Amino acid sequence: MLAQLRPAIVLMLLFTLLLGLAYPLAITGIGQAAFPAQANGSRIERDGVLIGSSLIGQNFAGAGYFHPRPSAADYNAASSGASNLGPTSMALRNAIVERSAALALDMPVPADAVTTSGSGLDPHISPAFARTQVARIATARALPPEQVAALLAATIEHPVLGLIGEPQVNVLRLNLALDAMAPPAS
Repeated sequence: MLAQLRPAIVLMLLFTLLLGLAYPLAITGIGQAAFPAQANGSRIERDGVLIGSSLIGQNFAGAGYFHPRPSAADYNAASSGASNLGPTSMALRNAIVERSAALALDMPVPADAVTTSGSGLDPHISPAFARTQVARIATARALPPEQVAALLAATIEHPVLGLIGEPQVNVLRLNLALDAMAPPAS
């Protein structure tokens, strides 16, 4: 019986060390060497202080900031998730109507302004949604709307190779650029 168990135990220990220890360490080392910023969470720091990640949405509620899309997870990375409301859900319809009314726009409302993302933590908004916020931010910061619009245009992330994805704006990076351009009024 020991003759049959010994090879099984040795192989289990060997593959545990190989696949449970050596492979993860090798992949972590390659990730740290080739993509250190991404491997460490795409952290964004200002003056040596961690203020967020370019991959996780944050709530900006002030009038002088660009607002992110709504979050079903209340911007809590520990409870990431969608609302799971389907297109025929009355609760989803009511939430969209409420959010649309709160925006009080005199133009078509972009979809990402009134719907949550799949993770509830999407750090990006569409350029269309960002453009709807330019006037409010310009007024709150006493800036010309053209200056805020120019900053927005400069921070739009375009599709990879012009083919993969949609134009998008990282809200945290945009708000940091806005603060660098003109700090918010106290």
